[in-house]
Amino acid sequence: MNRHPNPAPAVAVADKFSDALDRFLHVEAISGIVLLIAACVALGWANSPWGAFYESLWHAPLTFGAGPLIIEQPLHFWVNDGLMTIFFLVVGLEIRRELHEGALATLQQAALPVVAALGGVAIPALIYFLINTDPTAREGWAIPTATDIAFALGVLALLGKRIPASVRVLLLAIAIIDDIAAILVIAAFYSSGIKLAGFGIFAAGVALVWLWHWLGIRSALAYLPPALIVWLGLLYAGLHPTLAGVVLGLLTPVQPLVGRENPLTRASRALDEFKERNSRRSQDAHELLQPLKEMQRAQLEMLPPVVRVQAVLHPWVAYGVMPLFALANAGVHLGGMGLDGESQLVAMKIITGITLGLVLGKPIGIVFVSLLMVRLGVCKLPDELSWRGVLTVGCLAGIGFTMSIFISTLAFSDAALLSAAKLSVLIASALAAVIGLIVGYVCFRRPAAA
Repeated sequence: MNRHPNPAPAVAVADKFSDALDRFLHVEAISGIVLLIAACVALGWANSPWGAFYESLWHAPLTFGAGPLIIEQPLHFWVNDGLMTIFFLVVGLEIRRELHEGALATLQQAALPVVAALGGVAIPALIYFLINTDPTAREGWAIPTATDIAFALGVLALLGKRIPASVRVLLLAIAIIDDIAAILVIAAFYSSGIKLAGFGIFAAGVALVWLWHWLGIRSALAYLPPALIVWLGLLYAGLHPTLAGVVLGLLTPVQPLVGRENPLTRASRALDEFKERNSRRSQDAHELLQPLKEMQRAQLEMLPPVVRVQAVLHPWVAYGVMPLFALANAGVHLGGMGLDGESQLVAMKIITGITLGLVLGKPIGIVFVSLLMVRLGVCKLPDELSWRGVLTVGCLAGIGFTMSIFISTLAFSDAALLSAAKLSVLIASALAAVIGLIVGYVCFRRPAAA
């Protein structure tokens, strides 16, 4: 007689591994480290004997579509303009949540992060603008204004429990407002000639999204065609297509899409039915499918779509999209950029402007503008937040990385100047991370109270 081994120990081990992996993927410090590793790999690859293959790989043509709707672009385009749309979707979801129930939900809550973020945008841009007088170089004025949410929060997480929760909230709010500013800048200053016909396509996609919401459609797959229409509309209109992600994120409902029945009642009834069917000695396994589907539908109705979509996409963006973006864009050849004397001077000014803008301009803008606005009574420093926390946030906000590199690719068409801009973003972000860690450690030597 054959005896099957007891699967319980194996299942327990698998469950523990799955839970550990889930916790690992949601540790912010880990995602920042993965992003840093991807950038280092790209930098090493581009300066290795296989550097030519690195360049040819990202310029390899890739075609998507069928019939008349065919788009043929290099792989680099599909990473920067395609996959990064998912990154911007997560940014849009973050903005939507913060506006609904987070640090930007009320004017009183948003006042300090808004003035701090505006200072952190204006001062770095001013520093860059004053250093760079060449018209071509000035195209990159927005590069030092951005903050990388994932990387900055990841570095902050390395400081551990000594950092109060209010510091993390302020950093997150400032980074989100920075992203809003960057999105507006991209739309206004880094878009090509506007085509009105593209806005018609865009409007049709948005209308379909609204219609799907009105019909109560919950399936994520059903929203892919309208999302693609929105993306194509922005691309054809001359706006950067990644902005489609922000639009779709802002359109995502913040309230659960509850049906005719309370989801808890529906889930409870489905669970009772599942127990009853499972207790039969000679039950057909297919009989369990219906109550399981009911429980799944109830689960979808319990969580707001903005929370559910963000939870699903977060690991894919943190460990897939962003590292791939870093791999495709951080490969700067350090063995000379092929510049003559005048161009070399322009490149050096670009590097100086971006580095000083991120490393010095960010903390100066955030701390001093916040201090000024608090003294003038425009906003108020929360009781649980100290100026030491504001200083730590200001230093960490200088980590531009993903968004700064992204804006660099839009600002410069010249390969040498683009390489100079990317190199300065990498240097400045590394310096800001180290300075932020040191300042945070010195300012919060003792662990914060629970």
